[in-house]
Amino acid sequence: MRLGVAAALVGGELLPGDVEIADGRISAVGLDGRNGRGIAAPGFVDLQVNGFGGVDFFSADADAYRRAGDALLQTGVTAYQPTFISSPEQDLTAALREMPQNGAAPHVLGAHLEGPFIAPERLGTHPISARRDPDCDLLERLLTAGRVTHVTLAPELPGAFDLIAVLRARGVTVSCGHSNATADQAHEAFAHGGKTITHLFNAMRPFAAREPGLAGAALASSDVTVQVILDGVHLAEDTARLVWQSAGRRMALVTDAVAGAGMGDGRYRLASIDVEISGGVVRRGDSVLAGSTVTMIDAVRNLVALGASVPAALSAATEVPAQIAGRDDVGHLEPGAEADVVVLDDELQLERVIAAGEDVL
Repeated sequence: MRLGVAAALVGGELLPGDVEIADGRISAVGLDGRNGRGIAAPGFVDLQVNGFGGVDFFSADADAYRRAGDALLQTGVTAYQPTFISSPEQDLTAALREMPQNGAAPHVLGAHLEGPFIAPERLGTHPISARRDPDCDLLERLLTAGRVTHVTLAPELPGAFDLIAVLRARGVTVSCGHSNATADQAHEAFAHGGKTITHLFNAMRPFAAREPGLAGAALASSDVTVQVILDGVHLAEDTARLVWQSAGRRMALVTDAVAGAGMGDGRYRLASIDVEISGGVVRRGDSVLAGSTVTMIDAVRNLVALGASVPAALSAATEVPAQIAGRDDVGHLEPGAEADVVVLDDELQLERVIAAGEDVL
């Protein structure tokens, strides 16, 4: 099957020509595409998804995961990490046990534990009662409960480096976030293996002239990737543009989507927290931001509007998050890869979504 496209995102660049799929995999790229239209790109990879389509992953069963997965596919997401915020241990372990081992469409990469080892000064919407100081025994119990692939922690907390060592030994991505770290503390964390940042600038020490904090240290470090919620709410336009101009191909788009994403305004749950969506903005009752409703394709368009090229913006939703996750089986479009593909028109509207070689949109 040929896609009939004019170009494809391969290795971060647009390769002219059509794409062919056979037996659920990419069989060829760069074929004669003189009559082709649009762009083929890998399916989007979202590293931070609390819920979607009316489903909060924290309390989801197998059927709810299927429903949310179907809704995510309609937005071009073919691989994602269900994300669980700081919560009591018994609730976290229950949520981890319910998470599917893997979804064929979309792929469930593994759980993103956003906490509970976070800074009390930078909780965001996380409940203070669920926050914990670094505890290797607790971490081991959580890792045993389910397939954890990504952990957000505050690296300045005493004992955090012991957690990082355990996580690195298990092949789990360590992300610094919900942190009051200074720049010096951040650089020390990077040296220990924390190589990516959760929702840059949000829930962390503010950037200052003589103390740039975690955000400034990350932007200044060429081997650190930054994850950004590009919904027009979490970052001012100039801040978002500054991040792009500083980080470029080190920037990954995430949605931080909640259950109400794709559903409209109303009241929803984020783990144990009641949240309300009004005008597309998610807030807790005290007006604290509590996730987002942005989709990955909207985030791609927002990044292009900030000045990024189309291939660079698409890479931020595909190849860069796959790199952060340490996965070479998602986020790539090249011969031999599984055929998880989105086809976009010249206005970056989704025309087609293909998962494992099968049309889902």
